[in-house]
Amino acid sequence: MRIVMSGASGLIGTSLSKAFHDAGHSVVTLVRRPPAHAAEIRWDPASGPLDPHALAGADAVVNLSGAGIGDRPWTRRRVAELFNSRLGPTRTLVRAMAQLDSPPKTFISQSGSGYYGDAGNTLLREDAPAGSGILARICVEWEQAALAAPSGVRVVTPRTGVVFSRSGGALGRLLPLLRLGLGGPFGSGRQFWPWITLPDVSAAFLFLLDSAVTGAVNLSAPEQSDVNTTVAALARALHRPAVFRVPAPVLRTAMPGLGEELLLYSQRMEPAVLSSAGFQWQHRRLESGARWVAGSHTRGPGLVVREG
Repeated sequence: MRIVMSGASGLIGTSLSKAFHDAGHSVVTLVRRPPAHAAEIRWDPASGPLDPHALAGADAVVNLSGAGIGDRPWTRRRVAELFNSRLGPTRTLVRAMAQLDSPPKTFISQSGSGYYGDAGNTLLREDAPAGSGILARICVEWEQAALAAPSGVRVVTPRTGVVFSRSGGALGRLLPLLRLGLGGPFGSGRQFWPWITLPDVSAAFLFLLDSAVTGAVNLSAPEQSDVNTTVAALARALHRPAVFRVPAPVLRTAMPGLGEELLLYSQRMEPAVLSSAGFQWQHRRLESGARWVAGSHTRGPGLVVREG
C-alpha cells in the first residue's frame, strides 16, 4: 500500500512508520519543514492548505497530528492549542480528500480514551457514550472532523489509551521514580487506565489497514487494570517497591485539570471491536506488558500519555 501519514515524528508515529515499512508498505510523511527527501511532503495544517495531489494515489491516510496532551500545563492558550493541533490537520486532510476524484480508500485518524471522560468502573465498549471534560470534548470534535471524509472512504478512529513504551513519553518520569523505589500510585489508585504496549499499537494499526473495520476502535489490551495494579506490576517487573502514593489533592493543586483528567479519571475500556475482528495481541496481560517495558536489554523505559 501507499500510505500518507501525518504526525510521523512522534513516538507512536516513528514506531508505526517502521512497522509499515517492515510490512512492505510505501510511506509518505507530511512535514512542516522543508522536505529532506522524496518521501516527505511539506504542508501547513494550521493555515489549512494541502495540495490534494499529495494524497493522490494513496491507498490510506493515517493521521496522528496533535500537540502533546501532557507536555505543558493546561492554560487557556494551551487548551486551545490542543484542540487546534488536532482539528486543523484533520479538517485539512478531509478537505484535500474531497477534492480528489478517487480519494484514498481508508482514513485512520487518531482519537483517545479520553473520549469517555471519568467513567468509574463502567465497562466501556465502543458504543459507550462520550463523557465530559476537556479531553472528551477534544476527542468528540476530533472524531467528528474525521467522519466528514468523503463518501466511500472507510474511516477508523482508534481511541488509544496509555501506551507502554521503553523510551520517552509524557509519563516517562514515573518509571525512573519506580526504579529508585520512590514511585507509587496516583490518588486512590482505583481508577482504571486502559493500557497497551507500543508494539501492539503498531500491530493494531497494521491490522486496521487491512480489515473492514469502521468507526471507533478501543485501542487497549484485553486485560483491564486499575492504577494500583498497574503500578504494582511495573514495580515488580523492575524489582522495586511502589509505596509512595501521590494524593489526589496534591495532583489537583500541582497540575490543575491536567492531573485530574490524565491521572485520576477512570476508563475501563474493553477492545471489543478488535477482539471480535480477530486481532491478536503480543501483550494481552498486564504482567507481560510490564515485563516488556522493563526489559533489561533496552534502556530508558517510559510511558506515553493517552493521545486524547
